[in-house]
Amino acid sequence: MKYMSRRGKRRDEEDDDPMNGVANLFDVAMVFALGLTVMLVLYLSMPEVLTQTDMTIVKNPGQQNMEVIMKSGERIEKLDMMNETVQSEIVGEVGRIYKTKDGGMIYVPANMTEGGK
Repeated sequence: MKYMSRRGKRRDEEDDDPMNGVANLFDVAMVFALGLTVMLVLYLSMPEVLTQTDMTIVKNPGQQNMEVIMKSGERIEKLDMMNETVQSEIVGEVGRIYKTKDGGMIYVPANMTEGGK
């Protein structure tokens, strides 16, 4: 009996590494974080953030805390708005933003306003 009990308690070399469980927890945490990020983007109804589609978001238009967020390809840029008057030369029109009756806003790029060129 003594011989059999000793052989039954033999441990493999893989069981000696205490970091095995931590590595698996890190993988699970990364998958969980990615899932939360995707669900947040879908909840905010902005699936364009995950694609290559160019887009512009205007938050709080016309107010002091107005923010403009532009996405071009993979690059996302936040424009800082300030209450100062700046003089500059205008070289062209980028597009127009129209306000709808229900309070929404529509951005039309300049090349679409010229007869669809």
